[in-house]
Parts: sequence; C-alpha cells; structure tokens
Amino acid sequence: MQSSTEEEEQSIILISDDEAEDMLGSPVMFVDPLEEPAPEEEKSEEVVDEECGLVITFCKKPDVMPHARYDCTTHKFEQTECDTCSPLENNADICDQCYCYICDKLASQCENWTVPALCHCNAHNKSKFWRDRHDSSFSGVLVTFNLQLTDIDADLQRGGDLLQKFIEELCKEYNKYLLGEEVLPTQHECFCFPKLPPGKCDVCISHSIETVYKYSGIFTLVTRFLNQAEKENPKATAVMFLGAAKEIAFHKDPSLNCQNFDSSSSLKIAVHCLLQRITTQLQRMLVLCDFPRSLHEMFVKYFQTISLPCHCFGFSNSLNVMPWDHVLLTTVLKGQNVTGQRKTKGRKVSLWECLPVIEARVERLVDQKNYKEVVHYLRAVKCNDIKGLRYLQDKIPFYLCKSGNFMDASNSLLFAVNSLACCTACRLTASEFEVYLKMFRTGSVPKGNDILDPGVWTAAGKCDFFLKHV
Repeated sequence: MQSSTEEEEQSIILISDDEAEDMLGSPVMFVDPLEEPAPEEEKSEEVVDEECGLVITFCKKPDVMPHARYDCTTHKFEQTECDTCSPLENNADICDQCYCYICDKLASQCENWTVPALCHCNAHNKSKFWRDRHDSSFSGVLVTFNLQLTDIDADLQRGGDLLQKFIEELCKEYNKYLLGEEVLPTQHECFCFPKLPPGKCDVCISHSIETVYKYSGIFTLVTRFLNQAEKENPKATAVMFLGAAKEIAFHKDPSLNCQNFDSSSSLKIAVHCLLQRITTQLQRMLVLCDFPRSLHEMFVKYFQTISLPCHCFGFSNSLNVMPWDHVLLTTVLKGQNVTGQRKTKGRKVSLWECLPVIEARVERLVDQKNYKEVVHYLRAVKCNDIKGLRYLQDKIPFYLCKSGNFMDASNSLLFAVNSLACCTACRLTASEFEVYLKMFRTGSVPKGNDILDPGVWTAAGKCDFFLKHV
C-alpha cells in the first residue's frame, strides 16, 4: 500500500513491503534529495544491467585526487629498478595532480624531476632503490641500513650525516659526468689502440665534435670521501664505505663507443678500483673491529643488497667473512682440526678465505700474542693468492720460536711442507737466517713481532738441540 503527503512527495519514495523484500540483496543507489538535478545536456542515457538489477540514470566525471606520478591514469608510466640517467618514455609528463614520490610535493615543483643523475620522474614504490631514496629523504640515510632507533649511536649517526652530504655532492658531480664534454677531434686524446697524440689519429679526426665522458671528477670526490671515512670511528667508517659502494654501483657509462681512458677517467675501471678498496677495508674491519653480532650481520646483508654492475660481480660475496666464533674456525685455532675441513650436512666445507681477511686475522692474533693459534690457522687456511699466503706462512717458524717450540720451528724452517714447494729457509735473507741461528742457540727471541727487530730479546725457553743435531 503506497501513501504520501504533498510536502514529502518530491523527497520521499515509499514502496510496498512486497517490493522491499524483492530489493533485499540487490544493489541500491542512494541519491541525495537536496542535490539539484543535472541539466538535460549532462544527463546520460539510461543504462540497465539486467544481471545485477542496477539502473544508472546519471553519471558525473569524478574529481582527480592527488597521486604519485606512477599512479597517474592520464600519462603512462614506465617502471625500471634504478634508472637515473634520463626520463624514461613518458615519465616526465604530468597532470595537475601528479606528485613526486621522492620529494612528496607536486611534480611541477620538483627541482630534480628531469635532472640527470637524479630523475625523480622515474621513481616508483615497486623499486627498492627508489624506496630507499624516498625513505632517506625524510628519515635520513641510515634508514636504508634497516637499523632500529635503539641501535643508532653517535658514531653511526655521524657516519650517516657525512654520507648524506656526500650523496648530495656526488649527485651533482655525476650530473656533470652525464652531460659530458664536447671537444674537437683534433683536441681530445686518441681513443683508439694504439693511442696516438691528439690530432694524429685519422680515425678520431674523421669524427665531428665528439662528447667525451670522463669519470675522473667522481673518482677524485669518492677517493677524498673514503680518505675522510678512514679517519672516523669504525662504525662511522663502515657506514660511509657501504654507502659509497652503493652509490657508485648505480653509475652507468652513457658513451656508446669504447673510450680509451686512464684508470681514473674510465667508469668501469674506476668503479672496480674503488670497490676493491672499499671491500678490502671492510673485510679487515669485520675481522679487527669488535662489532656487535647484529651490526656485523647487518653490514654484510646491506652489501649483498647492492646491485653490482656486471664488471664488478666478483665482489658479490666479498663480505661473507667468517665470524670468529664460527665452528670451523674455532676448531682450527684450537688445533683440533689440522686440515681446515669438516662435513656439514654431508657437504665438505673448507677454511678458505681471501688474503686481506687472512692478513687481518694474523695481525690480530699476533697482537694478542696467540702464536700457537696463528700457526694452526696458517697451516690450515687456503687462499686463491698462493704467493701472498706463502709469504705469511714463511713466518710460521718465527711464531713457533715465539711460543717456545724450537724443535717444530727448525723442522718448519728446513723442510718443505710438500714436494712441490721449497722450504722456508730457501727464501730467507742472510740476516734472517742469522737471527734464526741465534734463536736456536740461545733459546731467546726478539721482543717484538718482527724477526729483524733490533730491540731487546727475551727468553722463550732453553734450546741446545740445534748444536747437538747439526
């Protein structure tokens, strides 16, 4: 039964109970009765969806809300992991409501929207690289290290502050590098092989004005930053080194042709040299510095997240340094494992470390006067740098003398470890051999950790076996 009043006739629609039951579970559109009806020209044709029972009698174009550039429905967006050289496809195009993902302001107000080496127009939230940039722009660069607030002390904070300033300077210098330098073919150096003096190479002269890209400015800036980092406390140094490694790993060479530059001007050679210095220093720090276990693991994981270029893949696992409390290492140091091998879940694992790590372990053990552990370690460890490892192993007889084991020292000195190598005595100088004779005769050793230390000698035990057996 339907009823209505004259006052409610235009604002209330009454239906019967039967009609109400039929509409339960069906889509219903509520219309504000106070809204003025749209003009005739704005009304759309009536659309009926028989399946849902929905009738659309009016539609209105929605207002565009503020959105990040990658969510814009007006302009297509091209996604890549970390492209900062130049805008991709139509990424630089914007609508009135596009926001910069990095700056968190209108894209039209972003000063770095299309600037080479920054290119905020390419930023999106599906890339870890751009997410880290977004987070660091508000919370500081330390947020990219996944550090808890309770873990950030004064040293880490200082390292983060210095790294943030360096990144800003590096972006400007990288921008200059991407722009390149235009020079006449008779003025720039020859890029061919063999390299000829400027203006003497017919191939180079045949080209018109050429753009050259020299990485030397960035190489100098990064080198100066690394020099500064080495003067800081270990935690700050580690943060600064890791941050620098991540930044230079993203650099790309815009030149299409191979340019025969020196080591500091060629991007591939320069980045490789810088990463070699960074990883070597970090390897030593992970061995020599007593970082908390959580911080040690965080540094290693952070380096593993860096997307290294193809010419630097050799550094991928360079920070996988075995901690001091590792089972294999501790059994070797105690002399319980003389081979440096053990089986883990049916797989043979060997004590194999790179030379900088071995040097750092020997340095720390010697400073702590743990000469027996040094000998155990050097006899068991393996290394790709055979020559460098042999140089360290030649000091085993001296460390045995320092521990008072002169018998074993004489055997190590005069007899080869295997038939393929000469004995240590073959590589001694006359002065070193004389020192060994004195140690065997007197049972004393130099007080320092150098066999040719001119300082005071101290007794390490009685030893007259050399005179009896030789």
